[in-house]
Order: sequence, then C-alpha cells, then structure tokens
Amino acid sequence: MVVEPVARRYDRIRHPGITRRAAVYTQVMRTSYLAFGRPNFSDEEEQALVRVLRSGWVGMGPETLAFERELADFVGAPHVVTVNSCTSALFLSLLAAGVRQGDEVICPSLTWCSTANAALYLGARPVFCDVDEETLCVSPESVAARLSSRTRAVMAVHFAGYAVDVAALRRALPPEIAIVEDAAHALGARYPDGSPVGSSRNPVCFSFYANKNLSTAEGGAIAFFDRDAAERVASLRQHALPIDAWKRFTQPKSLLLSGALEDLGYKMNYTDLQAALGRVQLRRQGEFAATRSEVARVYFEALKDLKPVRFQRDCTGERHARHLFVIRARQGWPGMARDELVAALRAKNLGASVHYAPLHRMPLYAPAAPHPPLPVTEEVAASILTLPIGAAMSREDALEVVRELRTLIA
Repeated sequence: MVVEPVARRYDRIRHPGITRRAAVYTQVMRTSYLAFGRPNFSDEEEQALVRVLRSGWVGMGPETLAFERELADFVGAPHVVTVNSCTSALFLSLLAAGVRQGDEVICPSLTWCSTANAALYLGARPVFCDVDEETLCVSPESVAARLSSRTRAVMAVHFAGYAVDVAALRRALPPEIAIVEDAAHALGARYPDGSPVGSSRNPVCFSFYANKNLSTAEGGAIAFFDRDAAERVASLRQHALPIDAWKRFTQPKSLLLSGALEDLGYKMNYTDLQAALGRVQLRRQGEFAATRSEVARVYFEALKDLKPVRFQRDCTGERHARHLFVIRARQGWPGMARDELVAALRAKNLGASVHYAPLHRMPLYAPAAPHPPLPVTEEVAASILTLPIGAAMSREDALEVVRELRTLIA
C-alpha cells in the first residue's frame, strides 16, 4: 500500500509468532515508516489533476487517449488499451486469446494471485510451474514440463522487474499456445535484445497500482501488436458498447445503443484523472529509474560480501526494472527465522516484506487438481525477503536499511 501503519512495537502479545529474540529489536529508529514502494508525486502531477478537474470531463476521454499513445511509444507497441487494473488487463488478454472453460493456463506459483485468478475468471485451470533459481521467473524448461493437450496459454511473469526471455519461450511452445506477459513489475525493463518490455508482439499487461514504477493509484494497460485484438478489448472494457461516452459527447447525434450489443462486456475502463497522473509519471520515468538504480546499487554493493545473501540475476542491470529488490538466504537466515527478520526490520520502521507466498499452497487453487512438486519455488518461498525500494527513496534511506539488516544478520 502507499501508506502503511507505523510499526512501533512487535511483541508476543500482539504478534504471537514472534519470539523473544526478534522482540529485542523494537526500538524505532525512524520517525516515519519507510514503505517498501512509496510513489513519487510532485506539483506537476497535482497541476495535471487540477487541469482535468477544471475541464469538466474526468471520465475516459482525450487525456486517456493521449496517455495511451504516449505509453505505446514508450513500450514500443503500436496499440495500448488502458483499463482499471492489471487484473482486468490479464483477464481481457486471456479472453482475447481465446481461453475458455476447461482450458489450462500455465503460470508460476511465485506471483501475485491476479495472475492465476485471471484464468479462473474464465473457467480455466491455472497450472503452476516452477521458476528458475537465478531469475525467479519462468523458463522454457519449466513451462514445457507442464504442457498438456488442454494448454491454451502461458502467463510469463516478469517477477520483481526482471525481463523474461519471451523469444526463447515462444520458440519452445507450439504456435497455437498464446503467451500473455504479466509485466505488472516490469515497466522500463528490457528484453535480452535490448528492446523494451511491451514490444514483443505478445499481449503485455502493465500495472499502475499505488506502489508501481508508474503510479496512477489504480489502473493498468495492455500493449498489443494485433489491431483487431486491441479494438475488441477497447470495446469490452466498457460493456462492449459500439460507441463510448467520450465519442457520444463529441458526436452529439450518436445514440447510446445505436446497434444491438453482440458481446458481453465489462466495466473496466480507465479515467482521465488517472491518465493525467500517468502522463506526468511517464515523463518522469528517467528520473524514477535513476533513483531505483541508485538504491539497488547501494544494496548490492553493501550486501554482496555477506555469505548468506543471494541476489536475483541482473538486479542492477538494464534487463531489470527494479520494482522490487529481493534477496534470498543461501541456507536460512542466520540468527532468526525470515519472518522474524521482516518483523524486526518493520519494528525499525523499515518496510521489508515478502513477495510472495506461493499460490500452489493456497486452498483456493487446491480443488482443481493435485499440483506437482515445485522445489525451487518452495526453497525461494522460505527464504525470500523484499527490501524497500521506490522513486521516493533516498540514498540515505537505503543505507539505513543496510545498516539495520547487517546488524540483524551479523
């Protein structure tokens, strides 16, 4: 979340799972909580909102269309369709790819629930695959191990912001199987060939949630190369109406339902208020990326000599958008369990977190069918730790995180 409650004490009464050892670290060092991903808003975003408010049009209209064009240029795709969340983007992408009841959709277990839920919404079954030990993302081998005659699509999650080699994944799959990229973490990342995430010719889904690299509080978008798919999704996001509200406003003679509805649509559109934020945030991506890179370099340089610590591949390189900065313990965190370590850092007002609890363990997904072992995911899930990173952080913030972490695991 953007604003998290100040963590002032962690004791066994309020948090029964925390031992006396972790409770030692309860003295608050900061006067404010360092959230793991606080957005960076300036006067320019505020002025953009005021401009749209005073225009009298705050729904989906000219600002949204301008944002879609500018975002398309940024990610290297000819078409971008904005929607109300990345969850909606994933759902509509699978729908456009032809996923239906009874199909299977392969996705990693190490991801946020939206990835798998998008398949469930369509009556499909999410089939969980393992991740690569170094990238923490799907690999062609991990996906191939889960293919079946019912596989209709693969969800390639750019975990934490590391760009999956989707070209290699495409070569490993039959042509009839769609690839949908979950790039909620990966705006600004680059594929192995140096091109921006979004330019792969697959549907690529982005998130503009509160803590993302580009934040409009809520929202999402899909990058398309297929014009027909883009136009269909653009219609489906607003009840599959033949003409949207902005067109009705600018074309007064048009009617609300000038033709019969042919598809079941949804209420998933974006708004001009969000787009006004998005356009400014997009112009500031160079600034934000530089800040995230600086924080990542501080973490990497200060922690690389610690034997227990492992890093995600390319965590300081161009292939990574650094939405999250994740580290792992090689053989368990020394001195205390991982959850105790997170609690101890939060007690210092430092917003460490865990991304994520693996989905294949969760009751929601159990009834579909027994899930095969996922050894890398299991090991990662027990040891992974997310350190605060964001465009609103300073170098001093990062150094404070390092000092406290080194104290706790020394």
